[in-house]
Amino acid sequence: MCKGLAALPHSCLERAKEIKIKLGTLLQKPDSAVDLIIPYNEKVQKPAKPQKPSRDEALQWRDSLDKLLQNDHALASFKSFLRSEFSEENLEFWLACEDYKKIQSPVEMAERAKQIYKEFIQTEAPKEVNIDHFTKDLTVKNLVEPSLSSFDSAQKKVHALMEKDSLPRFLRSEFYQELVK
Repeated sequence: MCKGLAALPHSCLERAKEIKIKLGTLLQKPDSAVDLIIPYNEKVQKPAKPQKPSRDEALQWRDSLDKLLQNDHALASFKSFLRSEFSEENLEFWLACEDYKKIQSPVEMAERAKQIYKEFIQTEAPKEVNIDHFTKDLTVKNLVEPSLSSFDSAQKKVHALMEKDSLPRFLRSEFYQELVK
């Protein structure tokens, strides 16, 4: 234990200086809420906004839902449109399935499968997707032993629903019409 400033060992003085510097840093007013969490030298760079697509590129999204889903700007516009209609659960489920397919760890796969099930598949789920009982039952059976293909059937159904229903509505929307002017 350190006793009296004059008798402080060198390491104890160094530690006291470190504490003083850290306290001084904490007492300074942060520039933003991020500074409260992330130290000043480790600020996270904001990702760049997707560049606005050309008219020709936006016109290609009419060809297929897959072309739309592969383009960052198109995906963001589509998501905004669905959110404005309170119908983004299908897209969120489809994206969750895409992320799920990238998981390597069986433990993480099982945890994420349970989370996706509770959020999108289970009856009365917060973001329940509209799939038939056969597909729902098949998905539940697939989740007994989760694999990368556990949600394939449900994901294909949701993709077909988006292609048949959501995409045509999006293409008629102001969100899309502004891009193709």
